[in-house]
This record gives sequence, C-alpha cells and structure tokens, in this order.
Amino acid sequence: MGELASLPNIAAKLEKQLNDVGITTISQLKEIGSREAWLRILARDSSACIMRLSSLEGALQGVRWHHLGEDTKASLKQFYRDHKG
Repeated sequence: MGELASLPNIAAKLEKQLNDVGITTISQLKEIGSREAWLRILARDSSACIMRLSSLEGALQGVRWHHLGEDTKASLKQFYRDHKG
C-alpha cells in the first residue's frame, strides 16, 4: 500500500481507485480535494456512494468519516445529490 493508505478512511480498495484516477500522493489528494477526487472515481465506477465521498473528506480532515461536522456532512450530501442524481 502507498502513502494514501496512511490517511483515515483510506483502505486498499479506495487507494487503488484513487491511483486509477491519477491520485497517488497525499499532496495530490489535498490539491484536488475530496469532491473532485470522488467525481473522478464516479466517472469510472458508478457505484461510488456518499460513504466514499465522506471517506475522502474525512481523510483530508484527518478524521474518521463519521466524525465530520454536521455542516460538512450536509454539504457533502447536497454535492452527492447534485452529481449522482
């Protein structure tokens, strides 16, 4: 496993998906952001769910996804609805 797996919420499967869309380092993930990373994954995997989006955001914030703030969760849910339909 690479450096992305050192982040909370990033297990082997999600790390592979990130690698498959060209995100291989923590700095790349930070630069791209959780939403854009998720959209790239969604373009390749239509099963990308709100949990994956939340996991990515939690990884960037350094927390388990279920510890994200309520405002962040609400924002992610709206983004998900807007893009997943």
